[in-house]
Amino acid sequence: MPASPHPTPGALLLGDAFNMRHRLTGGGMTIALSDIVLLRDFLRYLQNLNDASVLCKYLESFFTLLKPMASTINTLAGALYKVFSASTDQVRNEMRQACFDYLSFGGIFSKGPISLLLGLKLHPLNLVLHFLAVAIDGVGRLLLPFPSSKSIWNGTKLITTASCITFPIMKSEEDGQMLFPLTLPAYSKAPSGY
Repeated sequence: MPASPHPTPGALLLGDAFNMRHRLTGGGMTIALSDIVLLRDFLRYLQNLNDASVLCKYLESFFTLLKPMASTINTLAGALYKVFSASTDQVRNEMRQACFDYLSFGGIFSKGPISLLLGLKLHPLNLVLHFLAVAIDGVGRLLLPFPSSKSIWNGTKLITTASCITFPIMKSEEDGQMLFPLTLPAYSKAPSGY
């Protein structure tokens, strides 16, 4: 469930209280702890915490700064749930196998997605790159050793299904804020030194 900030004087919701995510990744606590560190650093530059109206306006920037990490974990959790949930669809089974194969390569192929799950890689473009790599690997598996019209068709369906799973989730997470938070007007209101 994407976050929708409603600044309320005297209250600030963080983690799953602010933005519920699928429990598959256990990302709620990761996000809550990240939010706390970000809030601590963010409020350090504010001189007066007693002025609720100024604080609410100031927190608009804070909510934008939350987007990259929270949206990445939300997108990853939603996509993984849809890929790994039981299905009789052959394309979803191929996607599931492609995920397992990708992680089994080791190195950056396993460290990258695990870093995303743990909230260590803050940039959502890492999610997009690994997502594309899994899809390409899945299509490659379908086309080898010799492509056939059926394997090409299944590869096309795999890319389409994968896109239909991930991109709507990203869109609901306001992908502009998710992928490029520095381009948003809220950054102009961020405290100096941030």
